[in-house]
Amino acid sequence: MSEPAIESMAEVRKHLADVIDRARRDETPTIITRRGKSEAVLIDIDEYRRLREADERYEDEWLNRLADQAESEGTEGSVSLEEMAALLRSAN
Repeated sequence: MSEPAIESMAEVRKHLADVIDRARRDETPTIITRRGKSEAVLIDIDEYRRLREADERYEDEWLNRLADQAESEGTEGSVSLEEMAALLRSAN
């Protein structure tokens, strides 16, 4: 992936098809700014899918590590889901 191009929203509007082609063909993302502040990034759809899959794998691994850690620590001091819901309701 190439270094991202940085363009204002107004610039992107003028040549959106070119920005999309650059993302797809050249694998160059475009950071879109508004009033000088970064607001969004346009990337190729395949790169988006790859990032989503990586994020989902990371989240699954993280949840599995948490579950393993909780299991290794035992159940002392833990509460059921129903008990937790009751505690949350009583706090409000």
